[in-house]
Amino acid sequence: MFAKTLVTIAVAITVGTPLHALATAFNAKSGAWKMTINTLVAGNPIPPEALANLPPEKRAQIEETMKARAGKPSTHTYKTCVSQKELDQDNILKSENDDSKCTRKVLSKSATKLVVEQTCPAPRASTSQMTIEATTPENLTATIDMVQGGASGKVHVDMKGHWLGASCAGIKG
Repeated sequence: MFAKTLVTIAVAITVGTPLHALATAFNAKSGAWKMTINTLVAGNPIPPEALANLPPEKRAQIEETMKARAGKPSTHTYKTCVSQKELDQDNILKSENDDSKCTRKVLSKSATKLVVEQTCPAPRASTSQMTIEATTPENLTATIDMVQGGASGKVHVDMKGHWLGASCAGIKG
């Protein structure tokens, strides 16, 4: 038992995982989930250098879209599959544009609450803080606040998740 504890501590130190993150499993079920996301964009979250590299028509289109969305929440609902491995790795929320170069750091973790900071490098540099709560094993709520590197805007996301069942048949991701 003592040897197993030493191995766990050694692995935690090696991978940089805080020991409190190993203490408790997150109390959510694996399987199919329905996620509803409300996104609010303030300012322009796209760095000026990224806009400068676009053709003028595309840049104008993006700028017009950003103006139209400014201060107005948008809602998106989708289904996703969350594996037990993803729960064990505190990777409950996945981005459609998951960038393997992003680093995640667990700031705090309990059976019902997980706080994670994610930092992504250029060309889409950003820093996000995610707070995920399992109100029950079948219901999640989350907030995400993201700032794009070099941009003047911010993105705030409120999310609600509802577990649909153990089978992920027909669900991508």
